[in-house]
Amino acid sequence: MFLRKDAILKQVFLSCLLMLGAFQRVSAQSAAAPQLAADRWEAEIQAFENSDKTKAPETGGVLFIGSSTIRLWKTLAQDFPQLKVINRGFGGSQIEDSLRYADRIIIPYKPHRIILYAGGNDLNSGKTPERVAEDFKQLIARLRQQLPDTRITYISILASPARWHLDEKIRQTNDLIKTFVAHEGHRLSYLDAYPRLLGTDGKPRPELYVEDRLHLNEAGYRVLQAAVAAHLKTEKK
Repeated sequence: MFLRKDAILKQVFLSCLLMLGAFQRVSAQSAAAPQLAADRWEAEIQAFENSDKTKAPETGGVLFIGSSTIRLWKTLAQDFPQLKVINRGFGGSQIEDSLRYADRIIIPYKPHRIILYAGGNDLNSGKTPERVAEDFKQLIARLRQQLPDTRITYISILASPARWHLDEKIRQTNDLIKTFVAHEGHRLSYLDAYPRLLGTDGKPRPELYVEDRLHLNEAGYRVLQAAVAAHLKTEKK
């Protein structure tokens, strides 16, 4: 009788130990998850910092920041020869990533103007338009703390054949950010480049994209460059 009770108690004790171990592993994994997310871009951010140590960009320039549309804009300096251009796009990034690394790849440059393109990856990851707009507001608030005199331009999320299924959410996000920018006003502007890549059928023009049907090709960047140039010219008036 006593042997049976001892066996039962031993089994219960072992089960408790196993459950405790499993709980600790899950807790450790959960605690590590945010760190892993934060470290996703660390190599690219360090590459920017190492480049800055070799040749630091001049302060007062025009900083292009955001996702792969910025990162892959290889002709940026040639497209805007009159500007001191800094390209700090990192592909796949979301608005919250620009916020996370603002102290390392935005604020140190003390740019005269920031041109931001991001938001598409946010929606593609499952975020709602409201969440993306809120992330944008938080980024602007952070930049205003350290760079109160810097002009900031947001380029609307562009349509693409590969993400046409997100078009309604893209337009909703653009509208939310446009409304916020109009309300804030001071040194903050919205560039509506979305319609410039659409054809007469109201859909993205496939000839403006590379094979993945997501990123712009040379012709697509010419359209985007014209949109940015026209916007900058208008703001000077």
